[in-house]
Amino acid sequence: MTVADSPLAWWRRQGLRFRLTVVAAAVLALALAVSASVLVTVLDRALIDTVDESTRQQAQTVRVHADAGTLTTPITTNDGTIVQVVDAGGRITHVTYGADRLVPLLAAAARERVLREGGEATFLDGRPYAIPGPLRVVVVRADRGQTVIAARPVAEIQMSLATAGRVLLIGTPLLIVLLAAASWVIIGRTLRPITALRRGAAEITHTARSRRLPVPESKDEVHSLATTLNDMLARLEEAEQRQRALVSDASHELRSPLASIRLQLEVALGHPEGQDWRETAEGVLEDTMRLSKLAEDLLALARLDERGGVPARTEPVDLDQVTRQIADRYGDVRLTACEPLVVSGDALDLSRVLTNLIDNAVRHATSTIEVALTGDGTLTVTDDGPGVPEEDRERVFNRFTRLDSGRGRDEGGAGLGLAIVRETVRAHGGTVHLEDASPGLRVVVWLPRG
Repeated sequence: MTVADSPLAWWRRQGLRFRLTVVAAAVLALALAVSASVLVTVLDRALIDTVDESTRQQAQTVRVHADAGTLTTPITTNDGTIVQVVDAGGRITHVTYGADRLVPLLAAAARERVLREGGEATFLDGRPYAIPGPLRVVVVRADRGQTVIAARPVAEIQMSLATAGRVLLIGTPLLIVLLAAASWVIIGRTLRPITALRRGAAEITHTARSRRLPVPESKDEVHSLATTLNDMLARLEEAEQRQRALVSDASHELRSPLASIRLQLEVALGHPEGQDWRETAEGVLEDTMRLSKLAEDLLALARLDERGGVPARTEPVDLDQVTRQIADRYGDVRLTACEPLVVSGDALDLSRVLTNLIDNAVRHATSTIEVALTGDGTLTVTDDGPGVPEEDRERVFNRFTRLDSGRGRDEGGAGLGLAIVRETVRAHGGTVHLEDASPGLRVVVWLPRG
């Protein structure tokens, strides 16, 4: 037998509804079987104990009369108990009506054994004594060597127990089948919302981006699952829209420098005799640098998206040293404060954050650019340029977002610098926002201390 043909593999191939129904029916069958067994056993023990107690009481009553010498023949009992009184010589002296007067129910050796064991009741076959079925026999010792033997038939009890067993044997399977059918229906109704979810998911295609899965009215686990899946679809739809927007904006940004390079080369090749090739090379180099910068920014964003908001490395970074090194590259940047600060993250990513902020400040500043780092994790870059209107201070962090003033500059970027800054700062557990510097703009970055 191969693994694919094993019972376990067959079981795994079955549907959830079938497996739940079978498991429920099996557990129910086991519980009912154990319950029926316990019921019959307890009922048997209780009935036998009742018979034993009644028989012992009758034997004790006869013993009292035997000790007092007031026994009459025949002995009268009100519950059908058979009583024999045997004297010290082994002869039967008194009996109940219909009892054997010649042969004791228990021989002398058997009577002594029962008495030694504490007088507990014992079973005895009544057929040799013309009594159908078994008997429960109790032996009690009386005065003057007498012994009282009391017995009571238990055939009716055994017949009642046998009848109860047959009823349970027939009724239990019927009950299991009934409850299995009910479980099949109930489980089917319970799984119906999951079937609706599956059908809804099957209807969602790449062209139906705005579709959502049906959410059941009941506030249960399936409702939570549907809500979670719809949230996931919304996030996927948002990510897809962002990717489409990124491709569209990137294509638009690439078109301009490529067209410029093509135009300059076509003009130069069409009129080589009157062309300043150095000027052409410088123009092509400038557009090529724009393409290179755009490619680097797109690659940085792609890596940030791929890491899911987690830094590439997590190591102690002396942010004050990084700030001094980058500020020294710019001659017109004034470092007003640089307190010692260690943060946890990636030094290259944090360097890119400060570089992008200073590049933006240099691009828009009139005369002054200030950089400050304080020990509480706050990094600020301030310029005295035109600033950003308050209603646009959140929008400028979106990808490929440039204000009208930025679009009019030939040296302007593609609108990815601040987007890279925010994604990188968030990956390091920090925040970034814009403030009015009166005049100019102040970018405030906060990073948690390492």
